[in-house]
Amino acid sequence: MCGIAGVFHPGTPKPVERARVLAMADAQAHRGPDGAGVWTAPGVGLAHRRLAIIDVAGSPQPMQDGDLTVTYNGEIYNFAEVRRELQAMGARFQTEGDTEVLLHGWRAWGPAMLDRLNGMFAFALHDAGRQNLFLARDRLGVKPLHYVELSDGSLAFASELKGLLAHPLLRRAPDPRAIEDFMGLGYVPDDACIVAGVRKLPAAHSLLIERGRPVPPPRRWWDLDFTARASGSVRDLKAELVERMRAAVRLRMVSDVPLGAFLSGGVDSSAVVALMAEASAGAIKTCTIGFGEASHDERRYADAIAERYHTDHRQRLIAADDFALLDRLTTAFDEPFADASALATYRVCELAREQVTVALSGDGADEALAGYRRYKFQAAEERVRALLPGTLSSRVFGTLGRWYPKADWAPRPLRAKTTLLALADDGATAYARSVGVTTSAVRERLFTPAAWRQLGGHRAEDRYVATMREAPARDALDRAQYADIRHYLPGDILTKVDRTSMAVSLEAREPLLDYRLMEFAASLPVSMRLRGGQGKWLMKKAMERYLPRDILYRPKMGFVTPVSAWFRGELAGEAAALARSPRLLEWFDGPAIERLATEHRSGRAEHGRTLWQLVTLDRSLARLFG
Repeated sequence: MCGIAGVFHPGTPKPVERARVLAMADAQAHRGPDGAGVWTAPGVGLAHRRLAIIDVAGSPQPMQDGDLTVTYNGEIYNFAEVRRELQAMGARFQTEGDTEVLLHGWRAWGPAMLDRLNGMFAFALHDAGRQNLFLARDRLGVKPLHYVELSDGSLAFASELKGLLAHPLLRRAPDPRAIEDFMGLGYVPDDACIVAGVRKLPAAHSLLIERGRPVPPPRRWWDLDFTARASGSVRDLKAELVERMRAAVRLRMVSDVPLGAFLSGGVDSSAVVALMAEASAGAIKTCTIGFGEASHDERRYADAIAERYHTDHRQRLIAADDFALLDRLTTAFDEPFADASALATYRVCELAREQVTVALSGDGADEALAGYRRYKFQAAEERVRALLPGTLSSRVFGTLGRWYPKADWAPRPLRAKTTLLALADDGATAYARSVGVTTSAVRERLFTPAAWRQLGGHRAEDRYVATMREAPARDALDRAQYADIRHYLPGDILTKVDRTSMAVSLEAREPLLDYRLMEFAASLPVSMRLRGGQGKWLMKKAMERYLPRDILYRPKMGFVTPVSAWFRGELAGEAAALARSPRLLEWFDGPAIERLATEHRSGRAEHGRTLWQLVTLDRSLARLFG
């Protein structure tokens, strides 16, 4: 795992300063503490920071072979298979790692080599003979890549935003649309950036920049198709699912450095650990973190799995005041990021790094196999919508929703306002609202009139609605999962794991995001993903021989952090101070922020997540723009 950076002049091949490109890579030194390299030629410069995982003594980067030079971040898990295919075609390899596969693969197949790669990656490959630069990112967006066109006509790129920020020609100005996106979703999605002008290469996209031509838009090279349906008995599909999971786990256990796993005690990480134990002759190293509050603590479930599979298990308790970590996370993420589970994820990465350099995680199963609770609600709402014509449904449920009192304090069955309003909308609009953090109504209270004018009608949820309506899908559940895989997965989940793991120089691998497993999961009948209100139905059935029922069928918890309690206790003063922040007052109404903090502190309303958003936004704006 590594950090990459570079500069390319599509027009006149102006000289590239070696020190400038190296500084961009060094800003990401945490991604690669084991080595550094830089290469320049007329009109191009590539740099690299290395975290050595495969072929530790060899495979220096940037790596050259004739006219080709590559700087690469990631792991090609099937590199040995691709290597054998290339050798059969006459390629001669000088190293034992996966990087060289990209050079020979480009020479043999050009951009089509991406179809052969199974892995997580972001790389830049310069072809001096063809005078072009090729950027590419993996199918699901596990590894990041940012780029920007600068005032001197060059294109600069880096794994993290901080790499671009090290370039003196980058103009720092906030993008108001990204602030709206962040307030709506809790993260800045992959089609936006908090720094105006900066772009992220989307997951499963490539960008071929040729000298003498304008920079084109990225090209999608893979997509997940939900239109096909697998056939077969439950027994056969269970067996195939387990085999695909087993293959994905084993492929990701190849490492020349110590390897372990995160173990939360949930279904997904427990399944990964079970399959790792099956494939390993020795004890798997596992780790988990816990909270002092019993309602947030899963350690006893993790302990049960560790005991069952005789893992070398370690755990650590997170103190109630661990919000002191926020400044470190602000630096790690660059952009504002309001998923409070990042604190726990950082701590478990920190714990894992004390013993291993690679850790497998359970991320991806919720998106692939419909594990989120919101999928159950979406399916139920769609059944109700089907009972009434669209216009009648909108009138009936819209009227009921407007009159029904908002009661955050009430027992869940009595909090019907949100459901009624959701039923008044079409499925895509309602689902887009359900994945959000701060509602559009609260955002309207917060943003100043001037800020709303700058947004020009832009709404965070619009991308979700558009994606669901255009999805290659047959069912409402397909469309919801597809939208999450396009937006929530790379923007929140994978960003969280990448930045927190790389901040401590740990490589995290996600076997449940193996693209072949994802394609199989997308083909499963809806009833195999969601049945009787139970998400990940087939996976849970398939894992019954590996995991106890109280792991498989207990309510989902996940890594959560008690931020709401913090803003009624230790962070109450910080919440009140938000209304006086000059950075936030550029966009938001001070009295409106103050009312949120007061309502939350008194218990009259629940605004914990919004207040956490404002805290993280304030600190990010301070770091990025002063």
